[in-house]
Amino acid sequence: MGYSVMPSYAGDVTPTQAWAALKTNDKATLVDVRTEAEWTFVGIGDLSSLGKKPLLLSWQVYPSMAVNSAFTHQLKEAGVTEDTPLYFLCRSGGRSKAAAIAATEAGFRQSFNIVEGFEGDPDGNRHRNRKNGWKFAGLPWVQG
Repeated sequence: MGYSVMPSYAGDVTPTQAWAALKTNDKATLVDVRTEAEWTFVGIGDLSSLGKKPLLLSWQVYPSMAVNSAFTHQLKEAGVTEDTPLYFLCRSGGRSKAAAIAATEAGFRQSFNIVEGFEGDPDGNRHRNRKNGWKFAGLPWVQG
């Protein structure tokens, strides 16, 4: 007899798939889980053309990079509900996947990981933004 295993989160989407969902679903929310330094110096997704703003909520706390133990509580405080489609974004897809898993475990059933992240995977010279990711896809973003 086979057993069905519940997925640890709703799944992976590309940056362009996340953008399409954010554009077509009023409730869809972009949750950028990077650090304040990354938001300030690298940039954030610009959702102003959609009449939205990203939810900036660090998964790990700089400089120790310890997991933010209040993360799911802060999601609830931000006003998202368990039925809100959440699209988690980090630099390259690692922290956002961990955040999507934690959010799912906390009852947020529509928690998606944006693979490739904001900056994408490094190329052969260890430079980002040259292979994939939010910026590489030409999606709107602002810096500073």
